[in-house]
Amino acid sequence: MAGVIDQAVAQMEKTVESTKENFAGIRTGRANPALLNGIVVDYYGAPTPLKQMATIGVPEPRMLAITPFDVTQANAVEKALRDSDLGVNPNRDGNVIRITLPELTEERRKEYVKLAKGKAEDGKVAIRNIRRKAKETIDAQVKDGEIGEDEGDRLLKELDKVTKRISDEIDTLAQSKEKEILSV
Repeated sequence: MAGVIDQAVAQMEKTVESTKENFAGIRTGRANPALLNGIVVDYYGAPTPLKQMATIGVPEPRMLAITPFDVTQANAVEKALRDSDLGVNPNRDGNVIRITLPELTEERRKEYVKLAKGKAEDGKVAIRNIRRKAKETIDAQVKDGEIGEDEGDRLLKELDKVTKRISDEIDTLAQSKEKEILSV
């Protein structure tokens, strides 16, 4: 019944991808369009993700340039950026909205490292939950006689190996993100 392991691995890989996306939203010293992934704009009464409404460019290392597809929505985009938790003040230059990201202070960098560690821990908790569910499924199959005890033990050892590998992968991602945040 390697299907249980395959299913758990697929779910764990999705968790790793989700953790990578969460890391992309954490600011480092450089401007990154992924910082704006969580921004939602009120587009004619419908909440719409910013990346669906505008192109986002990086003209300079600490600047983002947002160009709305619909020029009439530039005010709504500007308001959404100002109200976001990024702590930036957008400047409008015709149809282009520019955001200059301030230099990160040492204190702010430490806060971002804590945030990254928290997101990594969330990913690892999700992986442990996936492992627990897979283990319960394997244990139930052994109890019901669908698979033998030896096969169940083999599957559990394989599950533990996969869990450790993917958990280590998240640790590696967290360490590289920490280095990226702390580099000036």
